[in-house]
Amino acid sequence: MHRVYNSAFMNMLRDEKNADYHLVMKNTLEFDPEVLKRYVNFMNNPDEKTAVEQFGKGDKYFGIATLMATLPGLPMFGHGQIEGLTERYGMEYPRAYYDEQPDGDLVARHAHEIFPLLRRRYLFAGVENFLLYDFFTADGRVNEDVFAYSNRVGGERSLIVYHNKFAEARGWIRTSVGYAVKTGNGDEKQIAQKNLGDGLGLHADENDFAIFRDFANGLEYIRSSQELCERGLYIELHAYQRNVFLDWREVRDDAGLYARLAADLNGRGVPSVEEALHELVLQPVLAPFRELVNPGMFRWLLGNRVREPKGAVNAAALDEAEQKMFSLLRAIERFAGGVGDEVAIAASTRRELDALLQLPITRYRFASRPRKYQTALQFLDANDTLWSVLFGWLCVHSLGQIVGADDAALTSRAWIDEWRLGKIIAETLRALGLDEDAAGQAVTAIKILTAHPHALATPRVSEILEALLNDNVAQQFLRVNRWDGILWFNQEAFEQWLAATFAVAVVEITAPPRQTKATAAKEIAARGDAVEKLLRAEAESKFQVAGLLAAARQTDAPKRKPMNRKDAKGAKKKSRKRL
Repeated sequence: MHRVYNSAFMNMLRDEKNADYHLVMKNTLEFDPEVLKRYVNFMNNPDEKTAVEQFGKGDKYFGIATLMATLPGLPMFGHGQIEGLTERYGMEYPRAYYDEQPDGDLVARHAHEIFPLLRRRYLFAGVENFLLYDFFTADGRVNEDVFAYSNRVGGERSLIVYHNKFAEARGWIRTSVGYAVKTGNGDEKQIAQKNLGDGLGLHADENDFAIFRDFANGLEYIRSSQELCERGLYIELHAYQRNVFLDWREVRDDAGLYARLAADLNGRGVPSVEEALHELVLQPVLAPFRELVNPGMFRWLLGNRVREPKGAVNAAALDEAEQKMFSLLRAIERFAGGVGDEVAIAASTRRELDALLQLPITRYRFASRPRKYQTALQFLDANDTLWSVLFGWLCVHSLGQIVGADDAALTSRAWIDEWRLGKIIAETLRALGLDEDAAGQAVTAIKILTAHPHALATPRVSEILEALLNDNVAQQFLRVNRWDGILWFNQEAFEQWLAATFAVAVVEITAPPRQTKATAAKEIAARGDAVEKLLRAEAESKFQVAGLLAAARQTDAPKRKPMNRKDAKGAKKKSRKRL
């Protein structure tokens, strides 16, 4: 038979006779690596106990299944193995006798962890570039409980590592075991070995770095190619832990940035090496930004909100925020070549923070209290999420002014993404208790507030909505979607945007030092009037975008006075004359 049932795979790995199975593989490689392609590796069959009975459903099962999916040869899954069925099926069984249902979690874990590997069998099935490695501990001993092997097809590379023992393992993958190579002289063969760098086709140059992703945890890693060639790869493994290193690529590091990143990470994995490299370049800006935007700072500011009508803002909170903003602006000035006045911008931020922390007592701050002003203040109801949005907005909306750009607001908004400021804000908000979706929505809201700083100052509410709905980021926040040929928006998101926009408007109105109380009250009342009109338009819209715009335009339409009797008579005469 061309294929050979490899029962040693199942029996030895199940019983953790790892040294014995290493010996099976080593003997095969020294005899003829091509034999590995003939093995049929399996974890159960009709003559054996079920896989779930032999290997369980935990990390050991998935470690062995990973070996089965990534070793040369043919992986064979037994009947009911993926579903976690416990009935042992004989070849003579016409039907199942147990009333069993598939284990949905087990099937889902296969779909996530094993099936993608089976789709890349072309990378694992051959033996032309297959190498099995010894795993050396710090004292030079070979730990047979760790299986490590690499393979290559074209420019694609893989390195699989699995620890088949309930224990901890630390060591180096450096040198392959011996394998037979034909000399070209008849059937004569000789035993060869390679180091890890050669096995992966890497360059032993100090300016080359290898980047690879662990499919098991989704993180990317970076290592010096020279180190991988000369010293190998150091790995620490928990019980039944596996690494599936795929998507290898080499980069040239003439500028020394990758070397700095590798030293900074010190072996740690990151979601994206390129993202981490970008953050390393931005570190002169990100470091002072993190001093300003962090859970501790936001909690302290929340604790300094003014609650009593005659209360005052803690001067220490204002001093610290102003100083940190100044440091951030100075860093941006050096990084981006700014020409703005960081002292003035930081002082403006201080005044805005002063006004922001007094939002809870806004209704008591002004002597002039017209009815419309008091009505407008009903929209000033900030919950914890809105406070987080407002603090985030305060820290980013004026940054673009430091480069003196005409479109400073759009520059500030662009930096939220380009400089990864939004990522830091989201991390801060998650630490304050927001979930992933809420933190993402909050960052999106900050982008909208930054790009549209004076939205409610426009007297025509239809223009407010048109500007908003022409913004892709705002559409994302409002969850605009098309269903059944109609564009819809989300009510809750729309009202969250209105609340945040009104709160920002109040801060901007009350922050200027020379603003009179009467003028401030009048402007707040005008913004409240706009909010009221927008809420009426929302109520008439049935949450359809077209309906929202139509209702807003109807609100903006000039109201015609009814004609009196004299005007009607004159209009009638003019009509007859034209006829």
